[in-house]
Amino acid sequence: MLCLHTAGQSGVQWRHVAPALAARGFRVVVPDLPGHGRSEPAPGGPVTDLGDYAAWCLELIDALGLERPYVVGCSIGGKITLDLAARASDRLAGVVAMAANAWTGGTPSERGLRRELADVAAPSRTDRTHLGTLAVVGRSVPAERAELIATMHRREDPAVSNSDLIGWTTHDLRERLGGVSCPAHLVVGADDLWVPAAGTAAAAALIPGARCTVLDGIGHYPMEEIEGFDGVLAGWLAELGSEVAA
Repeated sequence: MLCLHTAGQSGVQWRHVAPALAARGFRVVVPDLPGHGRSEPAPGGPVTDLGDYAAWCLELIDALGLERPYVVGCSIGGKITLDLAARASDRLAGVVAMAANAWTGGTPSERGLRRELADVAAPSRTDRTHLGTLAVVGRSVPAERAELIATMHRREDPAVSNSDLIGWTTHDLRERLGGVSCPAHLVVGADDLWVPAAGTAAAAALIPGARCTVLDGIGHYPMEEIEGFDGVLAGWLAELGSEVAA
């Protein structure tokens, strides 16, 4: 399975989940998208089109010889997951897209995000990232765990994360999701202030046979917020696998 991270972050978000999934027998591939984590900067600078990331993921699947993998992603990773399903369903066993929708409705404003690129390196940006992350973590998450998630997010490159958000707010999948033919499960936290549950449900309704799950007490980062998330995800994948078998 291919696991994709959120805006500005890296594969470190899957650090607790990946080993547990591997112990369950999965081959788990957790990349850092171009310009993130330990990956080199993207050749043309920070990416503002999520379609570029989707194309890169298909190249990665080819390079590693992955045969019909599951793809699981969160936030921009979730939207990239939906993009991959729209452009290459026949190459995937199924997808789980978390904290994702088909279209943000232009919110946050692309113009505002591009303007913010001028001052994203300011020290106050790290504070906003820290506090903003705490705001979108679910109410059921213990305070110590929420603080760890927020602290990890302070490490991101603000120019990269802002560019990711430009890609997120401008990426419109509404006309393409009807062509998804692989099993799909869309997931959203009830406490996610970035992605309303109604938007995720609307995206799922565009995909033939797709499931939609709303997680009570969880926010924007299910794989980091939920203790024992590997078991939850394994259950979702088993359900998708049964659809393929049927």
